[in-house]
Amino acid sequence: MELKNFMEDCVIAKIDAMIPQYPGYCFCEECKRDVAILALNHLPPKYVSTEKGQIFARVEGMSRQYEVEIIKQVAEAIEIVNAHPRHKSNIGS
Repeated sequence: MELKNFMEDCVIAKIDAMIPQYPGYCFCEECKRDVAILALNHLPPKYVSTEKGQIFARVEGMSRQYEVEIIKQVAEAIEIVNAHPRHKSNIGS
């Protein structure tokens, strides 16, 4: 049986969409991963194991409140990671 946390896909897509709003911030792979991990730790997981479950999760994910919470958590995570990057240089891609 294969398990998938659908929330991971949502958070990663939202990070990629929000990058242009943060010019000068580091979005190297390490920082992006840290942002995703931090945001995911503050969001409820949405595990699916079937294609039907993925479709249900996508429909549920279309809720406005659901999206607002993802944006909020990603934005907070971006600010935290930028203020405390785990690498020496804060210049990223």
